[in-house]
Amino acid sequence: MKRALLVIDVQNEYFTGKLPVTHPAGSLANILLALDAAAAQGIPVVVVRHGAAADESPVFRRGSREWQLHPEIAKRPHDLLLEKSLPGSFTGTGLEEWLRERKIETVTITGYMTQMCCDTTARQAFHLGFAVEFLADGTGTLAVSNKAGSVTAEELHRAILVTQAMRFGRVMTSAEWIKGLSA
Repeated sequence: MKRALLVIDVQNEYFTGKLPVTHPAGSLANILLALDAAAAQGIPVVVVRHGAAADESPVFRRGSREWQLHPEIAKRPHDLLLEKSLPGSFTGTGLEEWLRERKIETVTITGYMTQMCCDTTARQAFHLGFAVEFLADGTGTLAVSNKAGSVTAEELHRAILVTQAMRFGRVMTSAEWIKGLSA
């Protein structure tokens, strides 16, 4: 099975910006472990960065410090850097074509936020015929409150993992994924 690791939106916005990821603890460390394992195994790595114009959004403003990749992501090797402006990493980016040219069959999802860009990208991949691996401890989120109600970060994260495992992807820990690479 030929796979690619998708590292979605691991940007400063989630660490020093307006959207601090709080759950699960250690998600960045697990993302880095997955990145290092992918590099060691020769698995292509796609880094995805979300961006918005200053007049579109108060977050992920292109060119801002918060828009930049987290320094640990920026210093690691990757095969492709994509820019996106919507939650799905396949929308308007050329990701599907890049994966198909390399005969990739499986995408491994890691990054932020679990319920937004990671979930959307996983569903898009599934709809396009790719197998999906979703790293439970290599994705993360924060508590959300809006007009519809509120949910803790843990509840939101767990609900997406359960939904992913119902139909869209194989949910596993980063350690399980890494162990499976050598099998």
